[in-house]
Amino acid sequence: MGIIYRDLHSAELHRIAEIDRAEEILERYYMQNGELQLRPDQQIVTHFDKDELEEIIRRQHKLIDTGGRVIGAFNQNTLVGVASVEGVKRGARNNYLKMDILYVSKNIRGQKAGQNLLEQCKIIAKNLGAEKLYISATPTKNTVDFYLKNGAVITKEIDPELFALEPEDIHLELKVG
Repeated sequence: MGIIYRDLHSAELHRIAEIDRAEEILERYYMQNGELQLRPDQQIVTHFDKDELEEIIRRQHKLIDTGGRVIGAFNQNTLVGVASVEGVKRGARNNYLKMDILYVSKNIRGQKAGQNLLEQCKIIAKNLGAEKLYISATPTKNTVDFYLKNGAVITKEIDPELFALEPEDIHLELKVG
């Protein structure tokens, strides 16, 4: 039986803790003169930090309450991936929706779950009337490379609010149509 994708409801958001976000990070991107540059940055992530997890769950509750959606990827009855799209449009032309999170458990990375969740987010954004997803990506090489490989580009319109929250993130956009 394959992975099943479905909406996560508010009462289920605590299940995000089921995702095994373990990762060995070797490099991270930064922007220099409008260009992506790599630098070494060795880290080992073993799990969600408790405060970070609480903040992610809080944001997802707010996101659902304001018209956004959270999609879960389930392998049998275990949540192995999650992604979400805000319901509030952004940008000078109100043509962006922010993809807030995308996490995939370590044991299923490379099996298309991330791509499937990203495609779900594109469909959601398109159905909500957006032209593009705005992605404030953690600057790790694997994360940014994933988005670039799936068609994202450096955003043409930096969202000042999101940039202020995450100035080291790599700010990307992805067409949804």
